[in-house]
Amino acid sequence: MKQFLYRSYWLRRLLASDPGRKRLNQAGKATISLISSVFTTTLILNLLGLEPLLPSIISGIAGLMGIMVVMDDTKEKKQLTTLLLALAAGCGVTLGSLLAWNAILVSALMIVIIFSGFYFSRYGSRYFSLGMIGFFTVYFSSFLKLSPAQFPLFYLAISIGIIYAFLYNFVIFKDSVQLLKRSMRSFHRQANLTFQLLIEIIQDPETSESRRRKLEYNVRKLREYANNVSTDLSAQDIKGIWPGLTAKQLKLYVFDTAMFVMTLADSLQKLKKDDALEMAELRKLLVQVISTLQAAEVLDQDYKEKNLVEAEDVIRSLQSFINDLFNKHPSRPEGWIYLLRRIEAIASHVTEGALRIQYSLQTIDFPHAEAEDEAEEDEEDEKEKEEEKGLKPTTKKAIQSLIAGTIAIIVGYLISPIQPYWVLLTTFIVQLGTETVGRTYLKGLERSVGTLIGAIIGFILATLVSGNPTLEVILLFSVIFLAFYLLTVSYTIMSLFITMLIAFMYDLILGGISMELLGARVIDTIAGGAIALGVSAFIYPTKTMDKVSEAFKDYLNELDSYVQRYIQSLKQPTGVKDMADIAFELDGKIQTIEDESRPVLQGPGVRKYSGLPRWITIFTAINYYAKHLVASSYQKNFHYPKEVSSVFLTVEEKFTHNIQVLTKMIETDEWTGTLHDLQEEREKIERFAPGHQDNQGDLVHHLYYIWKINQSLLLLGNHMGIDKRK
Repeated sequence: MKQFLYRSYWLRRLLASDPGRKRLNQAGKATISLISSVFTTTLILNLLGLEPLLPSIISGIAGLMGIMVVMDDTKEKKQLTTLLLALAAGCGVTLGSLLAWNAILVSALMIVIIFSGFYFSRYGSRYFSLGMIGFFTVYFSSFLKLSPAQFPLFYLAISIGIIYAFLYNFVIFKDSVQLLKRSMRSFHRQANLTFQLLIEIIQDPETSESRRRKLEYNVRKLREYANNVSTDLSAQDIKGIWPGLTAKQLKLYVFDTAMFVMTLADSLQKLKKDDALEMAELRKLLVQVISTLQAAEVLDQDYKEKNLVEAEDVIRSLQSFINDLFNKHPSRPEGWIYLLRRIEAIASHVTEGALRIQYSLQTIDFPHAEAEDEAEEDEEDEKEKEEEKGLKPTTKKAIQSLIAGTIAIIVGYLISPIQPYWVLLTTFIVQLGTETVGRTYLKGLERSVGTLIGAIIGFILATLVSGNPTLEVILLFSVIFLAFYLLTVSYTIMSLFITMLIAFMYDLILGGISMELLGARVIDTIAGGAIALGVSAFIYPTKTMDKVSEAFKDYLNELDSYVQRYIQSLKQPTGVKDMADIAFELDGKIQTIEDESRPVLQGPGVRKYSGLPRWITIFTAINYYAKHLVASSYQKNFHYPKEVSSVFLTVEEKFTHNIQVLTKMIETDEWTGTLHDLQEEREKIERFAPGHQDNQGDLVHHLYYIWKINQSLLLLGNHMGIDKRK
């Protein structure tokens, strides 16, 4: 990992705050594409002696949307979609202008576009992207009421915007490859940042509350970064950056590094509490392990081999130190000694993974790499095919959009006959990505609040800079950048900046801005959000708690297969480290649980579902224990007496039974049986399994987190009112 070059905590925090600089990259490209499109179109039309304002706006929209709405899963598909956007935008300008004489026809066209965008997105995101740019170009051209003689100018403007979007996305800024490289760099920065905090905690006799909170925050961020890297990985990009390396190797390295940090953070307080860190030698060894891993530049072609060699030597010393501790307590070792064993095991995984990566980078020719990655992609395709079965959410969303769009058009004409489509625009935007009633409510609320605040700030700023077009244009481009840079951080803030953008545009186009005009937009926004919420609540509604329950069930089912596979690895020699991919999937499902629960926890139903935060805490703990099954495993082949073999089968049966009881209870809210604890099985394992000193595989160590997971399941069952039995 990269040598610590920055002494300021906040500088390091800033550098790591945007993993892979994804937000900066996307917002920057969108803004530059918009600026380039606007200025190029303006320049060309000025040279031709034509009025540039309106075509430049359309060109800017094309340049912006060419970056923001293209969401295909491969580079080739993205390139084709980007080029097709020009056709969709051209059709939008043509139809919107030709039908502008009849409001009913324009309204019908907009609703058809929205319906088609949602419905045909079942065949790929391309159709939704085309629908979005088609909707916006119809929206603008309908009130511009262009004549056919003006069409060529606007086709030219659209082409300029799309060309710039294509250039910035695929030629000048090569997204995925550089993004992956930056994601790994951000991950290393965040890991090093957290390593430094861990060293400080080890060296300090007492840990302050502020430092403990800072550590928790940074560990949580590292987990997010690890998931980001796992998501960004693609076989093609890895071959381009690090020839010879496989996606599986890199995922495993990221997983082990993140788990090493999480384990250390979780264990240090326990070690301090048990006075284990009073031993100077232990403190020294732990600091050396962290420091050597911190200094290793694993993915650098010119890395210093001595760092990983030193790490191996230090880990061997730590292993010897731990063995001595076990020998001093042969019958009942203290619990904190097992903590040290876990730390040592995961540190070994990180070092071994780093060495394998360096071997692959230096060897270059890695014949099985391509086969591994292709197999992984085939598995993903198979999963996608399985997921396609059943009712299509896109159909439901399309029907909702049809009804909501019709209502929005009627309401728009009633409350704002001059610009009736603003309500429809808001309804459409609020429906995007909101599968449940709760998410629709939260997004509508955030958009309304952001629009209200943005209208006030935008009116004040636009009034202050009115008459200074240069400054207004600079502010306009600035708020566009900030809106898209903060899009994934806060939808409220994003809406605030978009409303400020509208205020500046009104002032530039109309020559002035009034509070009444912005107030009308606020009312339209609230009305559009309310319509989207009402339709989602009554037309094919998906209740938020139903979605949360589904997320809980998905996690438990995945957990069951994960644990069963782990137990199988104890009975026969299989590579448990291949399960790191599943561990990342479990992490993703926990994130889904948190995302789906957010509308409940932040909405009016928080008191009704007051037990939900406790459930999320239990599932988060289960996820931590589940990842440890892979992270702290260090033995592949086990030898044990037949008394132990029979216990494995019982553990598998009881664990699966517990999962089934819990999932049935979550699904039907009906009591379907009791839960098993595994205390009897644990006692048998501890009685008959070979000890750590027998060099036959420490089953007590490897099964510890199975017991912890099951205890958490029992705790969950207790909250649900389910009894337990032996």
